[in-house]
Amino acid sequence: MPKSYLPKSYHMLRSAIAAASLATLAVPAFAHHGFGLFQLDIKKEWEGTLTKMNLVNPHSYMELDVTGADGQVMHMRCEMRAATLIRRSGWSVDMFKVGSHVKIEGNPHRDDPTACYIENFTIEGKTMNRNDQLSSGAPVDTSERPARLAAGQLNLNGDWAVEQLVLTVPPSGGNGSMIPKSMSPDFAAGKITMADVQAKQPPRARVAYTAEGDAAAKAFNNRSPEDNPWFACKPTSFIRDWTSDWPINQFRQYTTAEGENVIDITYGLYNFERRIHVGMKEHPANLEPNYAGHSIASWEGDTLVVDTIGFTPGVLTPPTRSSDKLHIVERFSLDPATMALKREYSVTDPVYLAAAYESYDVMYLSDVPFERATCREMTPEFQQNQ
Repeated sequence: MPKSYLPKSYHMLRSAIAAASLATLAVPAFAHHGFGLFQLDIKKEWEGTLTKMNLVNPHSYMELDVTGADGQVMHMRCEMRAATLIRRSGWSVDMFKVGSHVKIEGNPHRDDPTACYIENFTIEGKTMNRNDQLSSGAPVDTSERPARLAAGQLNLNGDWAVEQLVLTVPPSGGNGSMIPKSMSPDFAAGKITMADVQAKQPPRARVAYTAEGDAAAKAFNNRSPEDNPWFACKPTSFIRDWTSDWPINQFRQYTTAEGENVIDITYGLYNFERRIHVGMKEHPANLEPNYAGHSIASWEGDTLVVDTIGFTPGVLTPPTRSSDKLHIVERFSLDPATMALKREYSVTDPVYLAAAYESYDVMYLSDVPFERATCREMTPEFQQNQ
């Protein structure tokens, strides 16, 4: 039966929110939903029987039947993290057996009494926070990974992901902050501060608008599926979707049956694909515009330089729109010592951007393999728009 409460977990959530807000100054594109219409100032408990676990992107949802004081059963759907993040945290679908007794601590939805945001939950006697890490944290074994392909190019094959963030409490106490896994031990030991963490993260790209770009950004409704593709389970741009919501992306370098060297990239959040034509000197004339554009690439030493044009008008990153004049240049390089795949990017668009939109990001070989995850938008306000 639902009841109001003010548990210690309330303070943990507020701390995590603050940490995420700080981290967005340095880490590219944190979770795209934010907290939406979930009421963070109201804390409740629910208890019931698990009826279904939807392990989907962009957010998983636990479904349960809750019996109220009047004896009536209410079917609820409560938000968790994306399926990709849950898998990378070492969670298993076996943890969520239909018929299990579940107790939830979280936040209600403003408009939908059958929806909630899960902060902590107890299932069959085991209590967990939504950010808990169950994986061993063992590094990916690259001892048998070839550094180069047979033709001599740097080997970029593999499943790549942004480093995970883990909830970490410093010696001074408190409820902790979300810290990159490699920095978590030093942060917990007080050897580094949040400022030190931020200083080592890629800088956020700065946007400079044309007059048309500024007007379009001001008119952009970030929480509308009509404006923001993410709320309709559609990709935004491969600048944003490479890292946003921490997907696992798959690189495949190979030679086609026709003898062309290509790289196919599958972007893990919404499973869309892009082909890079390696060695093609020029873009073909009369390109058919599409979301991913047309990409050609060449090697400059061990740096893969990718040039892409031929886009349909869309969204670069909310609230910044993009036109059919969008032009993106990416430079991929790999540090063999740390297996860090760095992507530098420069974006120009004379319609919406007054200056190049530039920065870089870093990925590592994923600690869990790439796996296609269903996208199903289950947040109540966006369900109503479908």
